Amino acid sequence: MPTPVRRAVLATLLAGFCCAGATRDVPEPFWTAPDSRAAQQAATWREAGRTADATLMDRIAARPEAEWLNGPDPGPVVRARTTAAAQAGRTAVLVAYYIPNRDCGQYSLGGAPTAAAYRTWIDEFATALGDRGAYVIVEPDAVAQVVAGCTRVTPSERYSLLAHAVDRLKRQPNTHVYVDAGNSSWIPEAWRLVAALKASGVDRADGVALNVSNYQTNKASSTYGDQLSKDLAGKHYVIDTSRNGNGPYTGTGTDAWCNPPGRALGTPPTTRTDNPLLDAYLWIKRPGESDGTCRGGPAAGQWWPSNALELARNARP
Repeated sequence: MPTPVRRAVLATLLAGFCCAGATRDVPEPFWTAPDSRAAQQAATWREAGRTADATLMDRIAARPEAEWLNGPDPGPVVRARTTAAAQAGRTAVLVAYYIPNRDCGQYSLGGAPTAAAYRTWIDEFATALGDRGAYVIVEPDAVAQVVAGCTRVTPSERYSLLAHAVDRLKRQPNTHVYVDAGNSSWIPEAWRLVAALKASGVDRADGVALNVSNYQTNKASSTYGDQLSKDLAGKHYVIDTSRNGNGPYTGTGTDAWCNPPGRALGTPPTTRTDNPLLDAYLWIKRPGESDGTCRGGPAAGQWWPSNALELARNARP
């Protein structure tokens, strides 16, 4: 008999919910984890009689989300997720987020203790992929931080580590690799990222990832991506649409990106786009996970049910 979580996911898929901007209500080819925090929350609320809230939470639970690898020993999780995805005939989306001094000491500080440790970590990550394949987003914020002036890292070392990650991951068959390139509001002049991205191995990657954990619109992100592609000899890109359904918040600094109110789920994950340079819309930042301890939120990456519910409630059918 299906578990409550699986029943919740199946019910939503059959219901045919679709967010604004999607061309088809099918998350193909990406894998949806049946044990996501959203799925567990929906099941808990349904059992408690909160059926309306559970139905809203199903809007997240039924969609593929990325799995973030942000601690030591990534192999077991990478292996488990890609194996489950392959058995379902789907593809896992993974995020490598362990570079030394990640987030430049802000809300998500941490990462590998040394450059050597990071290289070993990436080797373990890549080995665990086997030949099953995945979409791998390489180190959100890592390039844009340096271009924006982070002084806690040595640019040449960081770019070398990113290039190692790209090269090692691309040795695995069926693996799509995208180097994070920030978002259109962070470094508005796309050309400023070009040299750093090239030093980080983007020429050997499949492309770049845009808008990770941010709220810029599909239009703004694709315009930015098209410009980067032009400057990078035709490289492709993917866009994080997990929370951009209502676009960016009208604030500045931390207020603009840290748990802004009134946001909504965006285009569901799909490879069906209207732009030949845009490979996919993805839910890279998992909806309902906090950006940090601002506006009453828990620590960065922690599950925040009320925030998830707001994103789902505000999504356009």
